[in-house]
Amino acid sequence: MRTIAVANQKGGVGKTATVLNLGAALVEVGERVLLLDLDPQANLTAISGADEVELSMHDLLLSPDVALRDIVQPTPIEGLLIAPSEYALAAAEAALSSGERRQWRLADKLVGLADDIIVIIDTPPSLGHLTINALTAAGEVLIPVQCSYLAMKGLQQLLRTVDSVRERANPQLRVLGMLLTMFDARTIHGEQVRDRLRGHFGGEVFDTVIPRAVAFDYATVAATPLVHYRPDSAGAQAYRKLAQEVLERGQATADS
Repeated sequence: MRTIAVANQKGGVGKTATVLNLGAALVEVGERVLLLDLDPQANLTAISGADEVELSMHDLLLSPDVALRDIVQPTPIEGLLIAPSEYALAAAEAALSSGERRQWRLADKLVGLADDIIVIIDTPPSLGHLTINALTAAGEVLIPVQCSYLAMKGLQQLLRTVDSVRERANPQLRVLGMLLTMFDARTIHGEQVRDRLRGHFGGEVFDTVIPRAVAFDYATVAATPLVHYRPDSAGAQAYRKLAQEVLERGQATADS
């Protein structure tokens, strides 16, 4: 099992679109993928094509008798599964502030998953208990960064949180990479942010850059990944390229 948390405490940076489209692109090349919607806004659940939610991540985290298999649903895309969210998950933030193994609730529920599955976790735009649970359960964290100066500034806080989780709970956690999103090649500002990020973090930044495109909005309305809605679009091609980078980086880690 390979587990990737997609995290950034800033909202609107493309986390959910990245989880869905990366998952769909990985399925295209033969991988089995399970998406976990750990965001109480439940946007990933809404746009994945999942059926009506009966049991959700809220039940998984807070009910000892609920197992992951009890909440997982298929999506319209063969090979792509989802563990859905609902607004009730917001209450988990308070519930997880106390109790036994509050930081390991998600990790405990992932024990026993098949070795050949890739788990991708969508996290809320915060560094609260839900995100900490995702980072504790994950082997890797993928960080979407909008191509703007203010979005880039918040990186240091997230990286400090990653370091803290690594020290206290999950020494295997590593940064898979930083993904530049909403890139507009027509603006000097976007290019400056891209160059500055790569200059500072070097190889930790993915070669892939996700362009800004209205096609993402249309795909969201259609509750379909862009890689299926407009497979020839620049955004879809970018997510396919990202999927290859994710697989290559995973293989490089396995070989090291």
